[in-house]
Amino acid sequence: MPDAITERRNPESEHIDRLPTASLLALMNRQDQTVPRAVEGALPEITKAVDAIVERFQRGGRLFYVGSGTSGRLGVLDAAECPPTFGVPAGRVQGVLAGGTQAVFESVEGAEDDREAGERDLRERACAPLDTVVGISASGRTPYVLGALDYARSLGALTVSLTSNPGSALTAAADIAIVPATGPEIITGSTRMKAGTAQKLVLNMISTAVMIRMGYVLGNLMVKVQLKNSKLIERGRGIVSDASGCSIERAAEALQAAANDVRIAILIVKHRLGPEAAERHLASAGDNLWKALESPP
Repeated sequence: MPDAITERRNPESEHIDRLPTASLLALMNRQDQTVPRAVEGALPEITKAVDAIVERFQRGGRLFYVGSGTSGRLGVLDAAECPPTFGVPAGRVQGVLAGGTQAVFESVEGAEDDREAGERDLRERACAPLDTVVGISASGRTPYVLGALDYARSLGALTVSLTSNPGSALTAAADIAIVPATGPEIITGSTRMKAGTAQKLVLNMISTAVMIRMGYVLGNLMVKVQLKNSKLIERGRGIVSDASGCSIERAAEALQAAANDVRIAILIVKHRLGPEAAERHLASAGDNLWKALESPP
């Protein structure tokens, strides 16, 4: 039997190929329901990681997700969604995938086995001591990811591992080890399933919680969302209206004056400021909208 739990055969699915479709899907669903419980068990480590990332992010650090295959693609996906959702500059959160851009769309055989490439890819991005590197690998033994984490630690960067195998090499290589143990897959070794789902949940938690702690969310409103299309412009008007208690029409006027910056528009309405004064007041509050709203201009 393989040492890695994710590579073991799942006794509940040994005859999955003979099941009727409805029973097959019910089995998949039952197995998927175990994933949130596995993630729940890792909440203390996720908490440590978020708080440590925020401390570095506040000082200008960046966040790198490093992985191969499904794990790497999930990192790329989460990183790509941070600028439009939270208004962070491109590059503050980056997905680093073994095999590069080509590997987003197709398998690049052998890329995950190149330990030196993990270091090289971080070196090319000028990884620095204030940065955080999250190494993602379901098995916890991917050479590319281990190489990246070792290099990051040598720089003094914060290292975090995300794996579904307790006691793996990746857990020992990181400052903080996040291990949602999802167990054997229903298709042996197909870690794009339960392990991948756990990775997606944890990455959502990390990026979202970091941005909330950074003050990019007011209540549960995305106040730094980039209004790049008609749907998001409409959403922005609703956010300004909800946060300031004004009409949709007044929200639209404020957004126009604020060049579609939701936070500035809210300050324009709440504090009755002009756009430039609102920008100065937000800056004086450390770029935190909640603090800017609580303090008089």
